Amino acid sequence: MTESYPEEQEKLDRMYMERALELAAKGRGTTTPNPMVGAVIVKEGRIIGEGYHIRAGEGHAEVNAFKNATEDVAGATMYVTLEPCSHYGKTPPCADKIIEKGIGRVVVAAMDPNPLVAGRGVQKIRDAGIPVTTGILAEKSIQLNEIFMKYIVTETPFVMLKAAMSLDGKIATSTGESQWISCEASREEVHRLRHELTGIMAGIGTVLADDPMLNCRIPGGKQPKRIIVDSHLAIPEDSKLVLSAETYPLIVAVLEGSAQEKQERLKAKGVHILETGADSDGHVDLKELMTKLGAMKIDSILLEGGGRLAEGALKAGIVDKVRFYIAPMLIGGSDAKTPVEGGGVRELCQAWKILDWTAEKIGDDLKITGYIGERR
Repeated sequence: MTESYPEEQEKLDRMYMERALELAAKGRGTTTPNPMVGAVIVKEGRIIGEGYHIRAGEGHAEVNAFKNATEDVAGATMYVTLEPCSHYGKTPPCADKIIEKGIGRVVVAAMDPNPLVAGRGVQKIRDAGIPVTTGILAEKSIQLNEIFMKYIVTETPFVMLKAAMSLDGKIATSTGESQWISCEASREEVHRLRHELTGIMAGIGTVLADDPMLNCRIPGGKQPKRIIVDSHLAIPEDSKLVLSAETYPLIVAVLEGSAQEKQERLKAKGVHILETGADSDGHVDLKELMTKLGAMKIDSILLEGGGRLAEGALKAGIVDKVRFYIAPMLIGGSDAKTPVEGGGVRELCQAWKILDWTAEKIGDDLKITGYIGERR
């Protein structure tokens, strides 16, 4: 927060901003590639208008709050979870609308890192003589929009590594049986993640072992773009993924020049092929892949399948966040698969540290969520 003011006023500002953040979260999964934003208008101690960004391409939170206002907003205070935009996109600048409506004060949670905004919205409002307070619950707003905050700056996807495992760290038995280690509540949440994130990624090993669909099964849910990392194009042409490519988008990442004839057959079935160079291990270069996926407007990825892919993603430095569901069971077996495979690290000082982690119970499972290295 850049300004100092009475403690009682700060308490009120935090209270109303909490409400604005609640509203913003209602747009989870539908605002991509835009951020989730909520707005609350307060006049003489009463909330007279509320709104949030419902869907990309539609009205922003501030505009919706003005539409829902029950009385004249002139002189009122507007609370908004992200800096009001100052540029013309699919909608006019919200900063201009705030000035036009005669708002008396604006309280902003987080500044917008979008190069098209980046402080210009707040400055435009201040230049119009309207006091602006910034930084109220900024961390909560940033965390809510962690996908947007990374993608708008780097133009590469925010990646969440997800796994379901037993208490002894196994994701399947030694015979490959894995359905179901996690409980129903955990599996339902994973489908919500598939709705919320733009893409879902798995390795070819998972495809060959499980023949998955990798779709969202929430009624009315948004379907993720399915991404398979398949260096030498081993994906079966009669797999569920390929047979459903016309219905659910399917991207297969391969090494440059791999199986050109098969590529053409897959393209004819609706599969999008992405070629990349090789990494130091001779596999698809995941950093290059992230750049290409980012250019396709894929701002977030749920990395769901394959211990080798998980290790490759960690080594490539593309993982931002982890979410592990731990079931209260012991599986054992030296050959049973684990969430992260490959060669691993030789020394503990090389291990990937999990920061800002939280733990909570979900159904019969324990859910651990945290961030890799420095938070972005």
